Amino acid sequence: MTTCGKSGALAPPASPSARPPVLLFGTATGVLVTNLFAPQTLVGVMGASLGLAPIASGLMAMTTLLGYAAGLFLLVPLADVAPHRRLVRAMLAASTVAAATAACSPFAALLLAALFVLGAASSVIQVLVPIAAAMVGPDIRGRVIGDIMGGLMVGILLSRPLASLLADTLGWRAFYAASALASIVLGWTLVRGIPDRQPPPGPRYLDLIVSLGSLLRREPVLRRRAASAALSMAAFSLFWTAVALRLAQPPYSVGQRGIAMFALVGAAAAFITPWVGRAGDRGWTRPVTAISHLGMVGAFALAAWAGGTWHGGHTPWIAMGLAAIVLDAGVTGDQTLGRRAVNLLDPAARSRINALFVGLFFLGGAAGSALAGVAWSLGQWHAVCATGAALGLAALLMSFASK
Repeated sequence: MTTCGKSGALAPPASPSARPPVLLFGTATGVLVTNLFAPQTLVGVMGASLGLAPIASGLMAMTTLLGYAAGLFLLVPLADVAPHRRLVRAMLAASTVAAATAACSPFAALLLAALFVLGAASSVIQVLVPIAAAMVGPDIRGRVIGDIMGGLMVGILLSRPLASLLADTLGWRAFYAASALASIVLGWTLVRGIPDRQPPPGPRYLDLIVSLGSLLRREPVLRRRAASAALSMAAFSLFWTAVALRLAQPPYSVGQRGIAMFALVGAAAAFITPWVGRAGDRGWTRPVTAISHLGMVGAFALAAWAGGTWHGGHTPWIAMGLAAIVLDAGVTGDQTLGRRAVNLLDPAARSRINALFVGLFFLGGAAGSALAGVAWSLGQWHAVCATGAALGLAALLMSFASK
Protein backbone atom coordinates (compact mmCIF):
# COMPACT_ATOMS: atom_id res chain seq x y z
CA MET A 1 0.00 0.00 0.00
CA THR A 2 1.34 3.37 -0.93
CA THR A 3 1.17 5.92 1.89
CA CYS A 4 3.01 8.81 0.37
CA GLY A 5 5.24 9.83 -2.45
CA LYS A 6 8.71 11.22 -2.27
CA SER A 7 9.20 14.79 -1.20
CA GLY A 8 10.41 15.68 -4.65
CA ALA A 9 7.04 14.77 -6.10
CA LEU A 10 5.69 18.11 -4.97
CA ALA A 11 6.37 21.47 -6.49
CA PRO A 12 9.05 23.46 -4.72
CA PRO A 13 8.05 26.16 -2.27
CA ALA A 14 6.60 29.23 -3.83
CA SER A 15 8.71 32.30 -4.34
CA PRO A 16 8.40 35.13 -1.78
CA SER A 17 6.03 36.97 -4.11
CA ALA A 18 3.67 33.98 -3.94
CA ARG A 19 3.55 33.73 -0.16
CA PRO A 20 0.09 33.14 1.27
CA PRO A 21 -2.02 36.18 2.24
CA VAL A 22 -1.44 35.54 5.93
CA LEU A 23 -4.01 38.03 7.18
CA LEU A 24 -6.70 36.44 5.02
CA PHE A 25 -5.72 32.90 6.03
CA GLY A 26 -5.61 33.88 9.71
CA THR A 27 -8.97 35.60 9.49
CA ALA A 28 -10.49 32.59 7.76
CA THR A 29 -9.30 30.15 10.40
CA GLY A 30 -10.43 32.49 13.18
CA VAL A 31 -13.91 32.87 11.71
CA LEU A 32 -14.41 29.18 10.94
CA VAL A 33 -13.24 27.92 14.33
CA THR A 34 -16.03 29.87 16.05
CA ASN A 35 -18.42 27.21 14.72
CA LEU A 36 -16.76 24.68 17.03
CA PHE A 37 -16.73 26.56 20.33
CA ALA A 38 -19.72 28.90 20.14
CA PRO A 39 -22.24 26.08 20.80
CA GLN A 40 -20.71 25.60 24.26
CA THR A 41 -22.16 29.02 25.14
CA LEU A 42 -25.38 28.74 23.14
CA VAL A 43 -26.61 25.27 24.11
CA GLY A 44 -28.82 26.59 26.92
CA VAL A 45 -30.84 28.99 24.79
CA MET A 46 -30.80 26.65 21.79
CA GLY A 47 -32.14 23.75 23.82
CA ALA A 48 -34.79 25.87 25.52
CA SER A 49 -36.08 27.21 22.21
CA LEU A 50 -36.49 23.67 20.88
CA GLY A 51 -37.95 22.23 24.08
CA LEU A 52 -34.96 20.07 24.97
CA ALA A 53 -33.99 19.06 28.49
CA PRO A 54 -30.61 20.42 29.70
CA ILE A 55 -28.95 17.02 29.44
CA ALA A 56 -30.08 16.71 25.82
CA SER A 57 -29.02 20.27 25.02
CA GLY A 58 -25.42 19.27 25.65
CA LEU A 59 -25.62 17.06 22.57
CA MET A 60 -25.39 20.13 20.35
CA ALA A 61 -21.89 21.12 21.45
CA MET A 62 -20.76 17.51 21.35
CA THR A 63 -22.24 16.92 17.88
CA THR A 64 -20.32 19.82 16.37
CA LEU A 65 -17.03 18.53 17.76
CA LEU A 66 -17.82 15.00 16.61
CA GLY A 67 -18.42 16.35 13.13
CA TYR A 68 -15.11 18.20 13.27
CA ALA A 69 -13.29 15.04 14.30
CA ALA A 70 -14.94 13.15 11.44
CA GLY A 71 -13.84 15.87 9.02
CA LEU A 72 -10.26 15.73 10.29
CA PHE A 73 -9.90 12.04 9.67
CA LEU A 74 -12.12 11.64 6.59
CA LEU A 75 -11.99 14.95 4.67
CA VAL A 76 -8.69 16.68 5.45
CA PRO A 77 -6.58 13.80 4.03
CA LEU A 78 -8.15 14.54 0.64
CA ALA A 79 -5.89 17.60 0.41
CA ASP A 80 -2.99 15.23 -0.34
CA VAL A 81 -4.69 14.02 -3.53
CA ALA A 82 -7.39 16.56 -4.51
CA PRO A 83 -6.94 19.99 -6.15
CA HIS A 84 -6.74 22.51 -3.32
CA ARG A 85 -9.04 25.18 -4.72
CA ARG A 86 -11.77 22.69 -5.52
CA LEU A 87 -11.57 21.05 -2.10
CA VAL A 88 -11.63 24.33 -0.16
CA ARG A 89 -14.49 25.66 -2.28
CA ALA A 90 -16.54 22.49 -1.73
CA MET A 91 -15.98 22.49 2.05
CA LEU A 92 -16.90 26.17 2.37
CA ALA A 93 -20.05 25.54 0.32
CA ALA A 94 -21.00 22.71 2.68
CA SER A 95 -20.32 25.02 5.64
CA THR A 96 -22.63 27.64 4.16
CA VAL A 97 -25.50 25.21 3.63
CA ALA A 98 -25.09 23.61 7.06
CA ALA A 99 -24.97 26.94 8.91
CA ALA A 100 -28.01 28.24 7.02
CA THR A 101 -29.88 25.03 7.85
CA ALA A 102 -28.95 25.37 11.53
CA ALA A 103 -30.18 28.98 11.53
CA CYS A 104 -33.68 27.98 10.45
CA SER A 105 -34.02 24.43 11.84
CA PRO A 106 -37.52 24.01 13.33
CA PHE A 107 -36.72 20.84 15.28
CA ALA A 108 -33.80 19.28 17.12
CA ALA A 109 -33.03 16.34 14.82
CA LEU A 110 -32.46 18.59 11.80
CA LEU A 111 -30.38 20.97 13.91
CA LEU A 112 -28.14 18.15 15.16
CA ALA A 113 -27.59 16.89 11.61
CA ALA A 114 -26.75 20.41 10.43
CA LEU A 115 -24.30 20.93 13.31
CA PHE A 116 -22.54 17.66 12.52
CA VAL A 117 -22.08 18.68 8.88
CA LEU A 118 -21.02 22.18 9.94
CA GLY A 119 -18.37 20.73 12.24
CA ALA A 120 -17.09 18.43 9.49
CA ALA A 121 -16.97 21.26 6.94
CA SER A 122 -15.14 23.51 9.41
CA SER A 123 -12.21 21.08 9.28
CA VAL A 124 -11.25 23.05 6.15
CA ILE A 125 -9.19 25.02 8.70
CA GLN A 126 -6.75 22.13 8.74
CA VAL A 127 -6.58 22.15 4.96
CA LEU A 128 -5.63 25.83 4.92
CA VAL A 129 -2.74 25.55 7.41
CA PRO A 130 -0.67 23.02 5.43
CA ILE A 131 -1.49 24.86 2.18
CA ALA A 132 0.05 28.00 3.65
CA ALA A 133 3.02 26.00 4.99
CA ALA A 134 3.66 24.53 1.54
CA MET A 135 3.71 27.98 -0.08
CA VAL A 136 6.87 29.05 1.76
CA GLY A 137 10.29 27.63 2.51
CA PRO A 138 11.19 25.96 5.83
CA ASP A 139 13.19 29.00 6.95
CA ILE A 140 10.02 31.07 7.48
CA ARG A 141 7.45 28.30 7.83
CA GLY A 142 7.22 28.74 11.58
CA ARG A 143 6.57 32.47 11.15
CA VAL A 144 3.73 31.88 8.69
CA ILE A 145 2.14 29.14 10.80
CA GLY A 146 2.49 31.29 13.91
CA ASP A 147 0.79 34.25 12.24
CA ILE A 148 -2.12 32.08 11.05
CA MET A 149 -2.36 30.37 14.44
CA GLY A 150 -2.81 33.82 15.94
CA GLY A 151 -6.06 34.16 14.01
CA LEU A 152 -7.09 30.64 15.00
CA MET A 153 -6.50 31.28 18.70
CA VAL A 154 -8.33 34.61 18.57
CA GLY A 155 -11.30 32.76 17.06
CA ILE A 156 -11.19 30.06 19.75
CA LEU A 157 -10.92 32.53 22.61
CA LEU A 158 -13.47 35.02 21.31
CA SER A 159 -16.07 32.55 20.04
CA ARG A 160 -17.81 32.07 23.38
CA PRO A 161 -18.20 35.73 24.42
CA LEU A 162 -19.06 36.94 20.92
CA ALA A 163 -21.66 34.20 20.43
CA SER A 164 -23.20 35.04 23.82
CA LEU A 165 -23.41 38.73 23.03
CA LEU A 166 -24.91 38.09 19.59
CA ALA A 167 -27.45 35.66 21.04
CA ASP A 168 -28.42 38.14 23.77
CA THR A 169 -29.04 40.80 21.13
CA LEU A 170 -30.56 38.96 18.17
CA GLY A 171 -31.10 35.36 19.31
CA TRP A 172 -29.00 32.23 18.79
CA ARG A 173 -30.11 31.74 15.19
CA ALA A 174 -28.39 35.00 14.29
CA PHE A 175 -25.02 33.41 15.04
CA TYR A 176 -25.55 30.66 12.46
CA ALA A 177 -26.93 33.13 9.91
CA ALA A 178 -23.75 35.16 10.37
CA SER A 179 -21.68 31.99 10.01
CA ALA A 180 -23.37 31.17 6.70
CA LEU A 181 -22.72 34.67 5.41
CA ALA A 182 -19.08 34.49 6.52
CA SER A 183 -18.59 31.20 4.64
CA ILE A 184 -19.94 32.79 1.47
CA VAL A 185 -17.55 35.72 1.79
CA LEU A 186 -14.62 33.41 2.50
CA GLY A 187 -15.51 31.23 -0.46
CA TRP A 188 -15.38 34.31 -2.69
CA THR A 189 -12.12 35.79 -1.35
CA LEU A 190 -10.08 32.93 0.09
CA VAL A 191 -10.02 30.63 -2.92
CA ARG A 192 -8.32 33.36 -4.96
CA GLY A 193 -5.35 33.27 -2.61
CA ILE A 194 -4.84 29.51 -2.91
CA PRO A 195 -2.61 28.12 -5.66
CA ASP A 196 -4.43 25.93 -8.14
CA ARG A 197 -2.28 22.94 -7.17
CA GLN A 198 -2.96 19.49 -8.57
CA PRO A 199 -1.20 16.95 -6.35
CA PRO A 200 0.71 14.16 -8.09
CA PRO A 201 -1.00 10.78 -8.46
CA GLY A 202 -1.36 9.25 -5.03
CA PRO A 203 -3.11 6.43 -3.19
CA ARG A 204 -6.79 5.67 -3.44
CA TYR A 205 -9.07 7.29 -0.87
CA LEU A 206 -9.49 4.19 1.30
CA ASP A 207 -5.75 3.57 1.23
CA LEU A 208 -5.29 7.20 2.16
CA ILE A 209 -7.42 6.81 5.29
CA VAL A 210 -5.76 3.53 6.27
CA SER A 211 -2.37 5.19 5.86
CA LEU A 212 -3.08 7.43 8.87
CA GLY A 213 -2.11 4.61 11.20
CA SER A 214 1.06 3.92 9.24
CA LEU A 215 2.05 7.59 9.38
CA LEU A 216 1.58 7.70 13.14
CA ARG A 217 3.77 4.63 13.60
CA ARG A 218 6.43 5.91 11.20
CA GLU A 219 6.83 9.48 12.47
CA PRO A 220 8.15 9.73 16.06
CA VAL A 221 8.09 13.55 15.92
CA LEU A 222 4.38 13.42 15.11
CA ARG A 223 3.71 11.07 18.03
CA ARG A 224 5.61 13.21 20.53
CA ARG A 225 4.23 16.55 19.41
CA ALA A 226 0.66 15.22 19.18
CA ALA A 227 0.92 13.77 22.70
CA SER A 228 2.31 17.05 24.04
CA ALA A 229 -0.43 19.02 22.28
CA ALA A 230 -3.11 16.65 23.62
CA LEU A 231 -1.89 17.18 27.19
CA SER A 232 -1.80 20.95 26.68
CA MET A 233 -5.26 21.04 25.12
CA ALA A 234 -6.57 18.91 27.99
CA ALA A 235 -5.26 21.54 30.42
CA PHE A 236 -6.86 24.32 28.34
CA SER A 237 -10.28 22.61 28.25
CA LEU A 238 -10.04 21.71 31.94
CA PHE A 239 -9.52 25.35 32.92
CA TRP A 240 -12.13 26.92 30.65
CA THR A 241 -14.74 24.29 31.51
CA ALA A 242 -14.32 24.68 35.28
CA VAL A 243 -13.57 28.39 35.59
CA ALA A 244 -17.22 29.23 34.93
CA LEU A 245 -18.16 27.28 38.06
CA ARG A 246 -15.58 29.13 40.14
CA LEU A 247 -16.51 32.58 38.82
CA ALA A 248 -20.13 31.96 39.79
CA GLN A 249 -19.00 31.77 43.44
CA PRO A 250 -17.74 34.55 45.77
CA PRO A 251 -15.76 36.74 45.57
CA TYR A 252 -16.53 36.83 41.82
CA SER A 253 -20.25 36.00 41.80
CA VAL A 254 -20.89 36.83 38.14
CA GLY A 255 -23.54 35.55 35.77
CA GLN A 256 -23.28 34.12 32.29
CA ARG A 257 -22.54 37.45 30.63
CA GLY A 258 -19.76 38.21 33.12
CA ILE A 259 -18.23 34.79 32.54
CA ALA A 260 -18.39 35.38 28.78
CA MET A 261 -16.63 38.71 29.20
CA PHE A 262 -13.90 37.06 31.29
CA ALA A 263 -13.17 34.81 28.31
CA LEU A 264 -12.06 37.91 26.43
CA VAL A 265 -9.05 38.15 28.75
CA GLY A 266 -7.47 34.98 27.39
CA ALA A 267 -7.52 36.36 23.86
CA ALA A 268 -4.48 38.45 24.73
CA ALA A 269 -2.41 35.24 24.52
CA ALA A 270 -3.04 35.05 20.77
CA PHE A 271 -0.48 37.80 20.22
CA ILE A 272 2.32 35.46 21.30
CA THR A 273 1.92 33.09 18.35
CA PRO A 274 3.93 35.09 15.76
CA TRP A 275 6.83 35.39 18.21
CA VAL A 276 6.71 31.66 18.99
CA GLY A 277 6.71 30.79 15.29
CA ARG A 278 9.77 32.96 14.70
CA ALA A 279 11.51 31.39 17.70
CA GLY A 280 11.02 27.99 16.07
CA ASP A 281 12.56 29.26 12.83
CA ARG A 282 15.63 30.35 14.82
CA GLY A 283 16.15 26.91 16.32
CA TRP A 284 14.69 27.65 19.75
CA THR A 285 11.94 25.03 19.60
CA ARG A 286 13.02 22.98 22.59
CA PRO A 287 13.60 25.79 25.12
CA VAL A 288 10.46 27.69 24.11
CA THR A 289 8.43 24.47 24.35
CA ALA A 290 9.76 23.93 27.88
CA ILE A 291 8.95 27.54 28.80
CA SER A 292 5.42 27.04 27.48
CA HIS A 293 4.88 24.01 29.68
CA LEU A 294 6.40 25.70 32.74
CA GLY A 295 4.05 28.60 32.11
CA MET A 296 1.08 26.22 32.17
CA VAL A 297 2.15 24.78 35.52
CA GLY A 298 2.68 28.26 36.94
CA ALA A 299 -0.68 29.44 35.59
CA PHE A 300 -2.53 26.73 37.49
CA ALA A 301 -0.61 27.57 40.67
CA LEU A 302 -1.66 31.21 40.31
CA ALA A 303 -5.23 30.19 39.49
CA ALA A 304 -5.34 28.03 42.62
CA TRP A 305 -4.27 31.03 44.71
CA ALA A 306 -6.72 33.35 42.98
CA GLY A 307 -9.57 30.91 43.43
CA GLY A 308 -8.64 30.22 47.05
CA THR A 309 -9.00 33.80 48.23
CA TRP A 310 -12.46 34.90 49.34
CA HIS A 311 -11.61 38.56 49.82
CA GLY A 312 -13.15 41.24 47.68
CA GLY A 313 -11.42 43.87 45.63
CA HIS A 314 -9.61 43.62 42.33
CA THR A 315 -6.82 41.24 43.37
CA PRO A 316 -8.68 37.95 42.71
CA TRP A 317 -9.80 39.21 39.30
CA ILE A 318 -6.33 40.35 38.30
CA ALA A 319 -4.72 37.10 39.45
CA MET A 320 -7.29 34.89 37.73
CA GLY A 321 -7.08 36.95 34.54
CA LEU A 322 -3.28 36.74 34.53
CA ALA A 323 -3.48 32.97 35.08
CA ALA A 324 -5.81 32.67 32.07
CA ILE A 325 -3.45 34.67 29.85
CA VAL A 326 -0.35 32.70 30.90
CA LEU A 327 -2.14 29.37 30.48
CA ASP A 328 -3.44 30.26 27.03
CA ALA A 329 0.00 31.54 26.01
CA GLY A 330 1.60 28.26 27.11
CA VAL A 331 -0.94 26.14 25.24
CA THR A 332 -0.64 28.35 22.16
CA GLY A 333 3.16 28.13 22.26
CA ASP A 334 3.10 24.34 22.44
CA GLN A 335 0.62 24.03 19.58
CA THR A 336 2.37 26.54 17.34
CA LEU A 337 5.74 24.81 17.69
CA GLY A 338 4.07 21.43 17.30
CA ARG A 339 2.44 22.50 14.06
CA ARG A 340 5.74 23.82 12.78
CA ALA A 341 7.49 20.54 13.62
CA VAL A 342 4.93 18.29 11.94
CA ASN A 343 4.71 20.53 8.86
CA LEU A 344 8.43 19.94 8.31
CA LEU A 345 7.82 16.21 7.94
CA ASP A 346 6.95 14.35 4.72
CA PRO A 347 5.51 16.99 2.31
CA ALA A 348 3.60 14.35 0.35
CA ALA A 349 1.61 13.47 3.49
CA ARG A 350 1.40 16.96 5.00
CA SER A 351 -2.40 17.15 5.14
CA ARG A 352 -2.74 13.70 6.69
CA ILE A 353 -0.03 14.48 9.24
CA ASN A 354 -1.76 17.74 10.11
CA ALA A 355 -5.10 15.94 10.45
CA LEU A 356 -3.57 13.40 12.84
CA PHE A 357 -1.89 16.11 14.91
CA VAL A 358 -5.03 18.21 15.29
CA GLY A 359 -7.36 15.24 15.72
CA LEU A 360 -5.27 13.85 18.57
CA PHE A 361 -5.00 17.14 20.42
CA PHE A 362 -8.77 17.63 20.11
CA LEU A 363 -9.21 14.25 21.76
CA GLY A 364 -7.06 15.64 24.55
CA GLY A 365 -9.37 18.63 24.77
CA ALA A 366 -12.40 16.35 25.11
CA ALA A 367 -10.64 14.43 27.88
CA GLY A 368 -9.85 17.70 29.66
CA SER A 369 -13.51 18.70 29.65
CA ALA A 370 -14.43 15.34 31.17
CA LEU A 371 -11.68 15.66 33.79
CA ALA A 372 -13.02 19.07 34.80
CA GLY A 373 -16.28 17.56 35.99
CA VAL A 374 -14.56 14.75 37.85
CA ALA A 375 -12.01 17.04 39.53
CA TRP A 376 -14.67 19.57 40.53
CA SER A 377 -16.80 16.86 42.12
CA LEU A 378 -13.81 15.56 44.08
CA GLY A 379 -12.27 18.78 45.35
CA GLN A 380 -13.75 21.72 43.45
CA TRP A 381 -11.36 24.44 42.25
CA HIS A 382 -8.20 23.26 43.98
CA ALA A 383 -8.61 19.75 42.57
CA VAL A 384 -9.10 21.27 39.12
CA CYS A 385 -5.90 23.30 39.43
CA ALA A 386 -3.93 20.31 40.74
CA THR A 387 -5.09 18.24 37.78
CA GLY A 388 -4.20 21.00 35.34
CA ALA A 389 -0.73 21.43 36.85
CA ALA A 390 -0.18 17.66 36.56
CA LEU A 391 -1.08 17.81 32.85
CA GLY A 392 1.36 20.67 32.33
CA LEU A 393 4.07 18.80 34.20
CA ALA A 394 3.50 15.68 32.08
CA ALA A 395 3.89 17.79 28.93
CA LEU A 396 7.07 19.33 30.35
CA LEU A 397 8.60 15.93 31.13
CA MET A 398 7.76 14.80 27.61
CA SER A 399 9.54 17.81 26.12
CA PHE A 400 12.68 17.01 28.13
CA ALA A 401 12.53 13.35 27.17
CA SER A 402 12.28 14.06 23.43
CA LYS A 403 15.39 14.35 21.31
